[in-house]
Amino acid sequence: MLIKTILNKVHKLKSFVYQDVKPGVYQGSEVFNVTVVPRKNSHAVCSGCLKPAPGYDSLAERRFEFVPLWGIRVFLLYTMRRVQCKTCGVKVEQVPWGDGKKELTKVYMQFLASWARKLSWKEVACTFNTSWEKVFHAVEYVVEWGKAHRSLDNIKAIGVDEVAYQIGHKYLTVVYQIDRNCTRLLWIGEERTEATIRSFFSFFGTERSQQLEYVCSDMWQPYVKAIAEFACQALHILDRFHIVAMLNKAIDEVRASEHKQLQADGYEPVLKKTRWCLLKRKENLTEKEEIKLNTVLQYNLKSVRAYLLKEEFQVFWDYISPHWAGKYLDRWCTRVMRSKIDPMKKVVKTIRRHKPLILNWFRAKKAFSSGIVEGLNTKIKLTTRKSYGFRTYRCAEIALYHALGKLPEPETAHRFY
Repeated sequence: MLIKTILNKVHKLKSFVYQDVKPGVYQGSEVFNVTVVPRKNSHAVCSGCLKPAPGYDSLAERRFEFVPLWGIRVFLLYTMRRVQCKTCGVKVEQVPWGDGKKELTKVYMQFLASWARKLSWKEVACTFNTSWEKVFHAVEYVVEWGKAHRSLDNIKAIGVDEVAYQIGHKYLTVVYQIDRNCTRLLWIGEERTEATIRSFFSFFGTERSQQLEYVCSDMWQPYVKAIAEFACQALHILDRFHIVAMLNKAIDEVRASEHKQLQADGYEPVLKKTRWCLLKRKENLTEKEEIKLNTVLQYNLKSVRAYLLKEEFQVFWDYISPHWAGKYLDRWCTRVMRSKIDPMKKVVKTIRRHKPLILNWFRAKKAFSSGIVEGLNTKIKLTTRKSYGFRTYRCAEIALYHALGKLPEPETAHRFY
């Protein structure tokens, strides 16, 4: 079968024909050069308004890289025409296989982008004998096309969080759609400031923001303030994960401080190697940790009292009614404030400040939480790890939209993968 026949089968061009295919050498490697010419009586299309226009002149021949065949690079060779458009003036024509000044054909960019979901960009470049930059531009093209053609309507629930993407406290603000029928990355912003989250609501629009029913986030004050301003009608649900993490951090602080004090006073180091015994849930303890915990619980220590208060707090999540959950939370907070354990009292002050938002989890019938957000954050970390980090914010943005955005892609006549 002729290569020209294969191309007409898998990549037919409207108003253009494949004239001939010749082997050649380019950049030191064997290639197939495919000459493309306009079909007879066809009109060039203006790249500005996408309407047919009379010819003006011709430019030099351009080379567009196509999907490799049998490991051999394929190039489409075409002499670009300029048109005299009544609306746009003199413009270079629009060709169906290319986009602007990009050296790759659209179908090849989609081909590289599909493999970039499975492999790192460097591995894709090495596998298909191309450069990292071309893989990046391929993914960028697919992402930008997908963002321009995705639908942002009927979004009822979103999750807001921050993730670290570089060493040195470099953060990204990420916003996810967390509806039951769709979970995807909606938006990425640099840093985790109030201006950043305001930029999201500016992008999302006032009308869509007012249609939101649920918003999940942590206690980061810039997020809380902006959500209250732009989506005040939505139930703002604070992240259960971060509340438990605060409690664990307080217990660990109490344990470390008390262990040092026991050593300084010459007492037996009963708290040695008990960190995970106090932080883990009972059902997750190993047999050895369970024995160690039972031994420690026999002592009247601040660490033990803090641990027991944490275990009492777990009952809070079992409530169904927000009213009774709030009653239990008030009683628990009172007990902690009377315990004279400063790190735990600090946690209680934070919980009391955010009590209405914490109780929103019960008002939402426990249907939404940041557990989905934490799961998507793990996928972000996986994408970052696969790339061994990102040098620039732009690379991180493109890679994360590509991996988690569930963006639509241009339709093609044939799948090459």
